Amino acid sequence: MTSTYVMKESNARLGILLMVATTFVFAMQDGISRHLAGEYNVLMVVMIRYWFFAAFVTALAARKAGGLRAAAATRQPWLQSFRAVLLVAEICVAIWGFTILGLVESHAVFACYPLLIAALSGPVLGESVGWRRWAAIGVGFVGIVVILEPGFGVFQPAAIIPLVSALMFALYGLLTRYAARRDSAATSFFWTGTVGMVAMTAVGAWFWEPMSGGDWAWMGLLCLTGAGGHYLLIKTYEVAEASVVQPFAYFQLVFASVMGVILFGEVIRTNVAVGAAIIVAAGLFTFWRERQAR
Repeated sequence: MTSTYVMKESNARLGILLMVATTFVFAMQDGISRHLAGEYNVLMVVMIRYWFFAAFVTALAARKAGGLRAAAATRQPWLQSFRAVLLVAEICVAIWGFTILGLVESHAVFACYPLLIAALSGPVLGESVGWRRWAAIGVGFVGIVVILEPGFGVFQPAAIIPLVSALMFALYGLLTRYAARRDSAATSFFWTGTVGMVAMTAVGAWFWEPMSGGDWAWMGLLCLTGAGGHYLLIKTYEVAEASVVQPFAYFQLVFASVMGVILFGEVIRTNVAVGAAIIVAAGLFTFWRERQAR
């Protein structure tokens, strides 16, 4: 009994460390995306990134039992295709937001996506959402209002971009959970990469621009961080329960904000810091309530 407890505690610690590492890699990815999208068309940048991502998921699928045939087998192709297109569109919106608002403000608003998942889990998945979680969702909305400052000066419409991105990502997460009722995680991952690549190539190829040698190096690093981040995330969920490690996903907000300040000269305004703190606190509460319910 004691050895089982120690093993679970050890797995939890390893899972937390892997999640923190994952958030750092994804924050690096966002920083590189911000740089490249500031120089080249967003659609082209995401297209090239997805070429590598599709190769990565295909290689992973080929190594598993049943190979590519098993990974591609699904009873809900339209759902899987819509998920994949929704994610790649969300990534384009998010990176566009980075170039307009910067990493700090974009991530501060985007941090509300767990609250949106909680709010939409009822109508999309038919799950029960209690009054405490609805209260947390309301508090998180207050945090968004604090960040956006709609009553001060001229409201900047671009501030809505990361909120749209968060809504798209929340819907993607819910559809992934819905798809998991009939398909394996490996199948969903395979469709996400391959269909996303096809969709992005159909659009991004029309916006091709010549890229300098130095920026090709950054593009290579962007592809590696994308694949590396997903690999770390897979390993995280293999060693620890999602409810244990998920709260530590907020470290991506911290890492991305530090990169925004140091590398891009961004400023963390007081209202952004306060609003982000409110959103994170509300999000952590929803994770806690979900774990208590389980």
